[in-house]
This record gives sequence, C-alpha cells and structure tokens, in this order.
Amino acid sequence: MMAAVGELEAVIGTKPACELLGVKRATLYRRRSPQPVRPATLRRPAPRALSEPERAVVLGVLHSERFCDTAPAEVVATLLDEGT
Repeated sequence: MMAAVGELEAVIGTKPACELLGVKRATLYRRRSPQPVRPATLRRPAPRALSEPERAVVLGVLHSERFCDTAPAEVVATLLDEGT
C-alpha cells in the first residue's frame, strides 16, 4: 500500500495520493522514518526494598504450613499479636 502511495505521490502529490488510497499521511511519514529502538533502561531497586536474604525469610514464613492459607496482612497481625 505504501509503495502505491509512493508511485502516486510523484504524479499527484502526497495529500491527494493518501486520500485516494485511504492512507493517513501521518502513517506514511511514520513508516518512512521509523523511530530508533531505545535500549531498555534498567530500573534501580527501591531504597526500602527487602534484601534477598530478608525476602527469603519473609517468603519462608508466608509459605509455612501455619500461614499457607492466610492473607499476608493477617500474617502480619498475628505475628505482631504474638510479639514476633
């Protein structure tokens, strides 16, 4: 479709060629000069994020037999009540 627009464009101009073939001019221009792919940016960890050992301990407690079917907020409340 873009090749047809290119052929007609030389004869009748860009706007009429796009209107005739039902192609938006913005699409034509966008496809002619695609944007370069930006490299993915690495996200820094949040300053308050748990370290890997702390995370392993928390997951160990949450996955334990005692708390396996309990919501995390309820686990926190239970452990705070017990003073743990």
